[in-house]
Amino acid sequence: MRPLRPVTAVLAGVCASAALAAGCAAPSAPPSGSDRPAVPASVAAPAAVREAPSEPSPSPEDARTRTALLSVPAIGLEDLRVVPYEGTTDDWPGTRIQNRGVAASPYGPDGGVGPGQVGNYLVTAHRLSAGGPLRELPALEAGDLVRVSDGNRVYEYEITETRWTSFRSERSLAEQRAAVPGHPGERPTRAMITLSTCATPEDDAAGNYWRDDRGNPEHRIDKVGVLRATR
Repeated sequence: MRPLRPVTAVLAGVCASAALAAGCAAPSAPPSGSDRPAVPASVAAPAAVREAPSEPSPSPEDARTRTALLSVPAIGLEDLRVVPYEGTTDDWPGTRIQNRGVAASPYGPDGGVGPGQVGNYLVTAHRLSAGGPLRELPALEAGDLVRVSDGNRVYEYEITETRWTSFRSERSLAEQRAAVPGHPGERPTRAMITLSTCATPEDDAAGNYWRDDRGNPEHRIDKVGVLRATR
């Protein structure tokens, strides 16, 4: 495993403030309010990387409701529990799950799919509070690997894109939660993942102290990936 890359320098200065002590539950737009250009997401998967599953895939309902384990070697994260629930990203049920120091994955009409399924597998967790399991998420780069185990299979995703989500923009939220991240209404053709955590340090450094009723700052930092292999 390569050495952990530091998160932005602003985190060190901002996290010490009392305003951050309460943590964040929460954020495609930068702190200035305008859309930040997203990193190109399209990276073709070499055929040699793909591996056939060893057994038939679970039904969509089983996959969506099965607790999984998330590992991200580039940031030293190993076996973080991902708890599924019916809802949408960073709503009250999801926030309560995150407050237990684990990750939450919404499914249903306003949520995503399960691990390895075609569509958007949504995973959210705290960056500062409840142990801050995703404190180093912003350091992920294109090409870094994310592994999700559901007990029967390991799904390996490759990070391809960084996005920002604004809690004050319905369009931005729709882009985050879309079956094809960033493209609401587009039909998915591949399995993708969105890992999301709050941009509290960045928002505070920019003088943006807005919070919703759950303590979420305006923005979230999302890392989007594409499934490359199944074992």
